[in-house]
Amino acid sequence: DADAIYHLGNKYEYGYLGLPKDVTRAIELMAEAAELESVEAHYNLGVTYYYGDDVEEDKPRGIRHWQEASMKGHVLSRHFLGVAEYNQGNRELAVQHFMTFA
Repeated sequence: DADAIYHLGNKYEYGYLGLPKDVTRAIELMAEAAELESVEAHYNLGVTYYYGDDVEEDKPRGIRHWQEASMKGHVLSRHFLGVAEYNQGNRELAVQHFMTFA
């Protein structure tokens, strides 16, 4: 179950429920959940890779995860795509992303 795998990964990411904080295991679980089409896993992996949270920054990889989630209706992923485009100077494309979920 993609949601269960995602939530377990989330618990490892932060060390909740008595589990040790294990970012490597968290990313493995979230990647598995993303392969099973979890939009929350795609979103979370997008944030993790784009901003380099506990991993080496990989903006293109982060954007790909946000794209996957936004194509499945994840509004916050679409917002982050807009912010990424805005920060790169692509104002028109940023506005298109923002208008998609407005």
